[in-house]
Amino acid sequence: MSQVDVIIPTYRPGKKLIKILKALCNQTIIPENIILMNTEQPEFDKNTELLSWLSEHEQKGVKPKVQTHHVTKDEFDHGLTRKQGVSHSDAEFFVCMTDDAIPMGDNVLEMLLQPFRDSKVAVSYARQLPGKESSILERYTRGYNYPEQSVVKTKENLEEYGIKTYFCSNACAAYRRSVFDELGGFIEKTIFNEDMIYAASVIKAGYAIAYEAKAEVLHAHRYGCMDQLHRNFDLGVSQADHPEVFAGISSESEGVKMVTQVIKQLCRDKKWYRVPGFCMNCGFKLIGYRLGKAYKKLPKGIVKKLSMNRNYWKV
Repeated sequence: MSQVDVIIPTYRPGKKLIKILKALCNQTIIPENIILMNTEQPEFDKNTELLSWLSEHEQKGVKPKVQTHHVTKDEFDHGLTRKQGVSHSDAEFFVCMTDDAIPMGDNVLEMLLQPFRDSKVAVSYARQLPGKESSILERYTRGYNYPEQSVVKTKENLEEYGIKTYFCSNACAAYRRSVFDELGGFIEKTIFNEDMIYAASVIKAGYAIAYEAKAEVLHAHRYGCMDQLHRNFDLGVSQADHPEVFAGISSESEGVKMVTQVIKQLCRDKKWYRVPGFCMNCGFKLIGYRLGKAYKKLPKGIVKKLSMNRNYWKV
């Protein structure tokens, strides 16, 4: 068995993916394989710069080996497609990344793997840092969700952390393959949140989730209010569809904590004038989330328009 493989779902990959591939080739622990699970081959083939890099890398015959598997838009699913990627690996550990999360430094994989020295740790996820294109509000929110301190979470933390106990992001997260197989892996049909749904099964089975702050990736989005509404609508849908995971644990209370802390930080930094915009952004998040939780009561046409992942609703 190889020690670690990396699985990256891609869609219309750009220059960031090339940066990621180059960074993975220069890690202190180099993966055996990089498995690209691409949606829509014609879109992939348009990136001649990427194809050229892949060809040159293959000719060198060095690690990591890069393999590409294509699915159609209709076949893509956040959980299933990643699970298919895992099926192409026989590594003891695998890392799931997104095609826009760039490793910061050459020790990201090494740091991600360190928590697995504890046999109870089943998942380890990285710290996400905002990029130059990130808004000031995203920077503050990232700081709340991805602090400087590492932590290991177990079911004993449910009372203290609530829904945050299950928090885990597949933008960059490592998995112990034996536990992944034992628990059945990612759910095969989900609109969103496959990483958190799996993380909940990890906690409930008595394993632990590690947040490793020393493993850093650059992962930035510039979401406007409507983008936040659509994204959080899908978040609400995922929670409504999985009461076995989320029933009895409030997400909104965690949201209130985040809003309160960010507002306090803005005021401490004399950026109080940013508070109204931040509150408006959060308001759209809350509206989207509540609509998503109640999506079964909404007309199908409205549901599709509210969703960020509209292709999910094609049945």
